[in-house]
Amino acid sequence: MSKTLPKLHNAMWPGLVGKGDAEGQEPPISLEHMLDLTAAAEVNGQKFEGIDYFLFLPHTNPEASDDELKGIADLIASKGFDVGSLVAPVWPGTVGDSAMGDDAQQEKFLSAVKMACRIAKVFNNHGVRKGGVIRIDSAEFGVTKWRENPQASTARIVDTFKKAAAIAADHGERLAAEGEICWAGMHSWKDMLDVLEGVGMPNALGFQADLAHTYLYTLGYNAPEHALLQPGYSDAEFWASYEKMTDALRPWTIDFHVAQNDGTVHGAGSHDKTGKHCQADDPNGKLDIVKASGYWLKDASARDIKHICWDGCMFPNAVLETPATWNAILKTMIDVRNAHGWA
Repeated sequence: MSKTLPKLHNAMWPGLVGKGDAEGQEPPISLEHMLDLTAAAEVNGQKFEGIDYFLFLPHTNPEASDDELKGIADLIASKGFDVGSLVAPVWPGTVGDSAMGDDAQQEKFLSAVKMACRIAKVFNNHGVRKGGVIRIDSAEFGVTKWRENPQASTARIVDTFKKAAAIAADHGERLAAEGEICWAGMHSWKDMLDVLEGVGMPNALGFQADLAHTYLYTLGYNAPEHALLQPGYSDAEFWASYEKMTDALRPWTIDFHVAQNDGTVHGAGSHDKTGKHCQADDPNGKLDIVKASGYWLKDASARDIKHICWDGCMFPNAVLETPATWNAILKTMIDVRNAHGWA
């Protein structure tokens, strides 16, 4: 039976993450071209309904004027899309800096959240944005420094996130921390849970679950002490461990990324190695995407999840510019919604 909710979104940041002008890097793909690639996808009359995107150059200048932002909103709406979740430019080299850092670094992190909230308000008032979250992470690449003093490091991240969540709440927004093995303090399911519980502001800060990244949580890639699976695991062992992880993190989950992973890690450009995103129909994919999505989407409407988003970072440009890529992704998204959606 066909469902109409949650809405089906595509991410724009695969045109940016890992791209650049350094040796060996591919050039970024413009926002408008990513919009056009997304708009061209269609499966049995169903198209993507919205987009999520990263608030940084070259797609968006986070210091753009209100009028410039309204122009971007007009462009997105002209392609038939709503805007959903926004990625705050919290990383070093953008606007922000490490949430684990000193006071100056923390202030840069908070400035990035303020910028994202301002842009969200412009989009909300325009009408192109009707829901979604603002995505953050600890912006501390790798876990080496965190391991020097895990308790103090996590406490500092918690302090930064509490301040960020208060800023978001003042703007009527919610933050979602995306768990990935590459972000210190968020690099395992247990450490992520410690941060969420430490902040303790579920109405202002929740979790963003990505199928590719959370799969590596079960393997304990950067935290063997929190591994739920060992090499050679059986199918039954996988789903038992998956249920344990999702039972812990699902109550905090307010944003969800459909994705595929082949059990390896990958990095490109300045992005540290993290769960490798694969194409939706990759024969080496480890996940039954539709079944795994159900563990996260149980009671999703009660957590005010209004859309789901495909995330496929660090694909080659040739893959991103192939229409069949997006049709396969859209078909998978439709399958997820029909299995676990509502309305």
